[in-house]
Amino acid sequence: MGIRTLKSVTPGNRFASRPDFADITESKPEKSLTTALRKTGGRNNHGKITCRHRGGGHRRRYRIIDFKRDKFDIPGRVETIEYDPNRSAYISLIIYGDGEKRYILSPFGLRIGDQILAGVNAPLKLGNSLPLQSIPAGMMVHNVELIPGKGGQMVRSAGSVAQIMSHEGEFISLKLPSSEIRLVSKKCFATVGQVGNRTHEQVSSGKAGRSRWLGRRPTTRGVAMNPVDHPMGGGEGKSSGGRHPCTPWGKPTKGYKTRKRNKQSNTMIVKRRN
Repeated sequence: MGIRTLKSVTPGNRFASRPDFADITESKPEKSLTTALRKTGGRNNHGKITCRHRGGGHRRRYRIIDFKRDKFDIPGRVETIEYDPNRSAYISLIIYGDGEKRYILSPFGLRIGDQILAGVNAPLKLGNSLPLQSIPAGMMVHNVELIPGKGGQMVRSAGSVAQIMSHEGEFISLKLPSSEIRLVSKKCFATVGQVGNRTHEQVSSGKAGRSRWLGRRPTTRGVAMNPVDHPMGGGEGKSSGGRHPCTPWGKPTKGYKTRKRNKQSNTMIVKRRN
């Protein structure tokens, strides 16, 4: 797992870098574990754009990932490590003892032929999935559940990892990648280890075209618009906006807190991020 720099034969390649895909062992996905992925262009069921700057991009098929890890006490063997266009992390194809195949998030250090296990009595080994109450303090985990049995919702992107701080009765104190410390039910499952593809953040796009491949359309700055199009538009010459940064509809951004004050899960946060 490393990064390769491209030869600067074109302006787009001059500052570009790409993953070397040294860990990838298979180029084509398991067809039975994929499904069609339809594009929305950022539009809802009424055709209205609800998420700007989306559209185009390379055609993809969605890989069905086992976030629940609910195949308990049946050992599985790592068959392949594959690239997933729908997420920053790599995925591993697991073949279980009964012949079933499933995809999981590939932890850093997992190799072809390794054995993994999920369950209450699973050993503390890389790639194994256990309830948080069975994992001692100080251990690093990922793919953490928020609701028991719902499947992992937190710590799923490339290189991310959470640390178990302490055991407190019915809850586990968990330090998340954002440095937030929050309480999670001890019955929630998590996977031991760190998510793979740790160098994902160091990859440099190099050109605008690569963003278009990913389905990201260009973004125009508000200060470059006219007053009719954006509250920060207009002005003689170049201006820095002349007001607090905001959306085209006037809602403040960059530091404006949008989390609800009476949100039920606020009581579970011990220490805020930042």
